[in-house]
Amino acid sequence: MGVERLRLFLRRHRRIALDTSIFIYQMEANTRYLALTDSVFSWVEREGHEAVTSTITMTELLVPSYRDSDEQSVDAFYGLLSTYPNLRWMAPDLETADLAARMRAMYRLRTPDALQAAAALRAQATGFVTNDPVFARIGEFETAILDQLL
Repeated sequence: MGVERLRLFLRRHRRIALDTSIFIYQMEANTRYLALTDSVFSWVEREGHEAVTSTITMTELLVPSYRDSDEQSVDAFYGLLSTYPNLRWMAPDLETADLAARMRAMYRLRTPDALQAAAALRAQATGFVTNDPVFARIGEFETAILDQLL
């Protein structure tokens, strides 16, 4: 049921933003969410679709590998994610920082979440896939929260 609800969400969009948790669940093959994240990444790979994420996602993904001094995992993350089809990385610039500050003030977001939201808006994403209900506060894009789809 959750996968079908997610597919309906994805059909309404051509460009979505992805929160870090979506990458984590996929990379770890998290059994609770894998069917959902598989659907997301299958959607992203199709022509005419695009996903965006902030470079803060890479920061968050690499911390455990660096903590464990696991350079092989670091290289694997870069190798896979920097070449993934139809995935665009949004680096924060001054305009994004300003928008993130506005988002943080308006929606009471933590800075990493505000940067993710600002990247999504700057990229003109109309959907946002996450497992963090804080993003449901944001009215500028439609949010899919994995736990609410299950």
